[in-house]
Amino acid sequence: MSKSKSVFVCQSCGQESPKWTGKCSGCNEWNTLEEQLHNSSKSKQTLYEVQTKKAIPVSSINEKSAIRLLTNDEEFNRVVGGGLVSGSVTLLAGEPGIGKSTLTLKLALSLNKTVLYVTGEESAEQIKLRAKRLKDENKQCYVLNESKLENVISEAEKLFPELLIIDSVQTLSMDEIDTVQGSTTQIRHCAEVLIKYAKTKQLPTLIIGHVTKDGSIAGPKILEHMVDTVLQFEGDKNHLYRIVRSTKNRFGNTNEIGIYEMFEDGLKGVKSPNKLLISENTSELSGIAIGCSLEGIRPIMIEIQALSSTATYGTPQRSFNGLDGKRLNMLLAVLEKRGGLKLSQKDIFINVTGGIKINDPAIDLAIICAVLSSNFDFPIPQKTCFIGEVGLSGEIRPVSRINERIKEVVKMGAEYIFVSKYAKLNKAENGKYQIKKVVKVQEIIQQLIK
Repeated sequence: MSKSKSVFVCQSCGQESPKWTGKCSGCNEWNTLEEQLHNSSKSKQTLYEVQTKKAIPVSSINEKSAIRLLTNDEEFNRVVGGGLVSGSVTLLAGEPGIGKSTLTLKLALSLNKTVLYVTGEESAEQIKLRAKRLKDENKQCYVLNESKLENVISEAEKLFPELLIIDSVQTLSMDEIDTVQGSTTQIRHCAEVLIKYAKTKQLPTLIIGHVTKDGSIAGPKILEHMVDTVLQFEGDKNHLYRIVRSTKNRFGNTNEIGIYEMFEDGLKGVKSPNKLLISENTSELSGIAIGCSLEGIRPIMIEIQALSSTATYGTPQRSFNGLDGKRLNMLLAVLEKRGGLKLSQKDIFINVTGGIKINDPAIDLAIICAVLSSNFDFPIPQKTCFIGEVGLSGEIRPVSRINERIKEVVKMGAEYIFVSKYAKLNKAENGKYQIKKVVKVQEIIQQLIK
């Protein structure tokens, strides 16, 4: 007779405990341990034979084994570092309805290669309807409606695909694991087997993952450590634009982004995002300033909109969209202390256009100038850009890769560029643009408010 015993598994990190404790000893999260049955009579069987390998020197490794699979999506290729590496496992996560399945299916249909698209959430007929809407066709794209990982690997052994897509990892399960589908234990074990299979067969694998209500990837945290690349799908469903951001990449730059626009026939990459994120005519509008953020290795012009108005109900409001609220509160405190502005009785609203999220401190100067423009109700001259970090003492600090940022904003028509006095700049081209160097916030106020 088989012996079954209970173990308590953390739903956050996957750590097992013989008894229930209020706090997980692995991730220090509270009330995340759930009881699950563990059957000791079942032996874990491998789904495929793994060959024993010997250690070899780095100098003798053949680089051809790490070739990349280039998709027909330039934005996706950019984010993953130039294509999917053979044997790599990429996790794409995002909120429901943001376009994860649409993007991956379009990738599968646009390739002229054998692709196995595994779905545990939709029927084959539903996939066909979406494929018809996307208006792409790949006769070598096979759809498998299956949630048992054993059957998925068995089918992959027959087809020998060049790309494997799993939609989604939360729907996979294995018979040898005595837990329900989507549990932390199932996700961890299925991901482990899938990753070993991808590495053994040198098969690039793209996995879709769900997210929780706070935006983190559903399942154990170890899932993000196991895969090679983690991509986050960002954007508001009410906006036309979506952003795929790389938060981990063993084969490329982290924080690289790809920008997409939603159409009736699916998502399409945006080749010139600056033209979409910047308003065409802001010459007579106050509260608008242009900055330049560096996402990975890609400089992107950012439009900051600010609104400052007298507070009418008790405590003033502070509302921020697309930016870090704590840093913005710090910048407002710097403006009040070093710039002499009385913002403690003002409602402040700050927004990044296009629904994009920015964490680059290089846009500090643009944020401060947008608030100044709104507070004193004057428009900032057109074709003006602000690039600089603001310190607690009100000093304007230099930022990384300033020359690449300047090159991008000049290409987009900027004529006046405010930077830190201590920035190391290349020689400017005569007549094309003017560099205005500033040291403190007070200098910016004096130059803008004349």
